[in-house]
Amino acid sequence: MFDEFEIGKVLIIAPLRVARDTWPTEIDKWDHLKDMTYSVVMGTPKQRIAALQKSANLYLINRENVDWLITKSGKAFDFDMVVIDELSSFKNYKAKRFTSLMKVRNKVNRIVGLTGTPSSNGLMDLFGEFKLLDMGERLEYYITHYREKYFEPDKRNGMRIFSWKPKSWAEEAIYDKISDITISMRSADFLDMPECVMNEVSVSLSIKELDNYNEFKEQLVVELGDTEIDAANAAVLSGKLLQMANGAVYDEDNESIPIHDRKLDALEDLIEGANGKPLLIAYWFQHDLARIKSRFKVRQIKSSRDIQDWNEGKIEVAMIHPASAGHGLNLQSGGSTLVWFGLTWSLELYQQTNARLWRQGQNDTVVIHHIIAKDTIDEDVMKTLKLKEKTQNSLIDAVKARLGGR
Repeated sequence: MFDEFEIGKVLIIAPLRVARDTWPTEIDKWDHLKDMTYSVVMGTPKQRIAALQKSANLYLINRENVDWLITKSGKAFDFDMVVIDELSSFKNYKAKRFTSLMKVRNKVNRIVGLTGTPSSNGLMDLFGEFKLLDMGERLEYYITHYREKYFEPDKRNGMRIFSWKPKSWAEEAIYDKISDITISMRSADFLDMPECVMNEVSVSLSIKELDNYNEFKEQLVVELGDTEIDAANAAVLSGKLLQMANGAVYDEDNESIPIHDRKLDALEDLIEGANGKPLLIAYWFQHDLARIKSRFKVRQIKSSRDIQDWNEGKIEVAMIHPASAGHGLNLQSGGSTLVWFGLTWSLELYQQTNARLWRQGQNDTVVIHHIIAKDTIDEDVMKTLKLKEKTQNSLIDAVKARLGGR
């Protein structure tokens, strides 16, 4: 921008809180960025238009407003560079944000995608991400061509295919195809990162609680007091079982039915064991949040003020939801202990949430606790996350940057 004059106007797309809080904070923090001007394109449509009309080098926008910017703002798309922070959020090639960006992709001379989780659900995720980068040059322009070339049917029922698996040679071939425009750097390889300790805290359900759990798993229906809980299909069943493992479950009226306090008791032990040291709790269901709030003094990380107070050490026990705070937030200054009260099947959200504390600037050993209900779906989720991580680590290792002879 200032040395080679190759670009003049940059659009940075990021998750809402990251675009609003993290990018401005980082730009203001570093001396070499002191000449960079930026405009945050957020708020009402009128405020967004005003932000776009402001003269700046960088324009920060949340990914939910990408479609508005391109198809509804009435402004010509005149950015010659685009940076997509959390490129994996564009892996769905059918999503509006993806299709809208592809409409103006040929106007962009330079594009960079950033992600810590490029293939959280397998190699199929890479199609959309790389199509945005190279317009289909490396991994085909159409998903059908990519699928037919590198994958074969896995689970199926007659002619109906439910999932695909890579052909025996596909993984290496895909890595080779993308290697010229892909660079991977693990924080632990190039930065002096503190140790990260993973810990599983097991809790045991009573015989009656486990009987109710197993009855529901087998029959898809169970009576809890005067309330009958049922599951319409396997996906609903999975969600209900995760809720039951956490200690409560929603009925058909979306009312929370309490089942046990095993995880709350374990969380109390962890809070007491922290002895005043800040603790960050990741929750998944709203009834988890409600039950934790009713028992402990906690504060949700939602606003810019919450983030600032946490990093200044003003919050002893904080709570975040992985889907809303899992990407990009810098929370490493406020503490080094994370507790997973309930797990998620999403490797991307799991890893990104862990990276809120275990990242550059963290000075203490990071401890990540997982509260696991024994003999429940919790154990399956934990196992699945580890298996998915192996596939993703293979990709990252294949394109890892070797800097300084490392």
